Amino acid sequence: MSANFVALAYLLAAVLFILALKGLSSPVSAQRGNLFGMIGMTIAVLTTLTITQNIVYIVLAIAAGGAIGAVVAQRIEMTAMPELVAAMHSLVGLAAVLIAISAFYNPVAYGIAKPASALLGELLGQAAPPALHLSSRIELFIGAFIGAITFTGSIIAFGKLSGKLGNKPLRFSGQHWVNLLLGVAMIGFGIAFCITPAWTPFLIMLAIALLLGMLLIMPIGGADMPVVVSMLNAYSGFAAAGIGFTLNNNMLIIAGALVGSSGTILSYIMCRAMNRSIINVIFGGFGEVAATGDAGAVEQKTYRSGSAEDAAFMMSNADSVIIVPGYGLAVARAQHAINEMATLLTASGVKVRYAIHPVAGRMPGHMNVLLAEAEVPYEQVEEMDEINNEFADTDVVLVIGANDVVNPAAKTDPASPIYGMPILEAHKARTILIVKRSMAAGYAGLDNELFYLDKSMMVFGDAKKVVEDVIKVLQH
Repeated sequence: MSANFVALAYLLAAVLFILALKGLSSPVSAQRGNLFGMIGMTIAVLTTLTITQNIVYIVLAIAAGGAIGAVVAQRIEMTAMPELVAAMHSLVGLAAVLIAISAFYNPVAYGIAKPASALLGELLGQAAPPALHLSSRIELFIGAFIGAITFTGSIIAFGKLSGKLGNKPLRFSGQHWVNLLLGVAMIGFGIAFCITPAWTPFLIMLAIALLLGMLLIMPIGGADMPVVVSMLNAYSGFAAAGIGFTLNNNMLIIAGALVGSSGTILSYIMCRAMNRSIINVIFGGFGEVAATGDAGAVEQKTYRSGSAEDAAFMMSNADSVIIVPGYGLAVARAQHAINEMATLLTASGVKVRYAIHPVAGRMPGHMNVLLAEAEVPYEQVEEMDEINNEFADTDVVLVIGANDVVNPAAKTDPASPIYGMPILEAHKARTILIVKRSMAAGYAGLDNELFYLDKSMMVFGDAKKVVEDVIKVLQH
């Protein structure tokens, strides 16, 4: 296939990727955006197959990976999507590292160096290594260390999101200084590799980057993991772009740059939504999460509890209801039931809307995906900035499975780890219903003073079961 045709095909794929990102910016056009992305990736893969010399091996690898992916997609629960995304990011980082190692081992095969002179080899009494250009060494260094940090960092994120490593920060004394020293050492060995290409500085640089990836994510608490997932997504894109420069592959450069830049912008938006610093995210400097409060202290506080029947009565007699979904809704798979309940309320003349916090759930857009899956009308779903001013005029707010994103301590308690974080101002509504299994603290390990307000009522139980009981009452 001619070089011009390849360039044209890659350009078409790049345009489709841009259209995919534009489509994904809104729930209304998200399905179309996904379609554009799939078509663009198909074009990119097929074009790449036409210019490779090892098509059989590549097709076998695609078939094997596709089979594994199909099985995982069938078995994975929606609640496990955040850790699956983290695991996928780790594979992108690992791929970047392996390509960098392979390219350094045989740069001739990747077209980034010319074979050494046979005469020179004879004069030296050994086969001379290919000459690796300085620009290629710099590209290999950048792509390899970003990929290594992404790989191990994503593994730690997977462990935290899945509960295998817990959601509390893992720290030790002088951790930031250790990270700083490791970062300086990594750059130092990377520069040494760029000056004199050799395996020793390259491998040491990789080893430090792998360790640094773990240490950057370990001190970050569970409440901040949605931002970490977004930032790791950006890292994986930049790693792919760096390797794209090494391989002189324009498609990989464009796709990686799109993923990296969009992930960084999303991370910045989420940091603003959590009152965090983007610099601290990059260097693993935030995640200060308080330990879960003493159970006895929580029990001494006074709260009001009610039944599903009480909740149904309050909502059916209200003029307006705002539903605040959270991770508990995802765990209970209650999105379809909540949509059915909202439909019944709407049919009886109640104005129903959904309020979505930017970091609700365990990853960006988690709640939006769940509600879209249940075919909740797009016009009923509103973001935090759009709906916050309307809580004060709302009769009933139903908080179902959410906790930290409605915690008034973010506005009232300067000592709270989440102080300054923008929240959904559910506490301003006339009546607040909170569906939870128990009075346990949320993912951030913090008690929620919303539960103890005079106008709040706890409805204990599985989110899906509670909503189904509410539906039964509304139907009679």
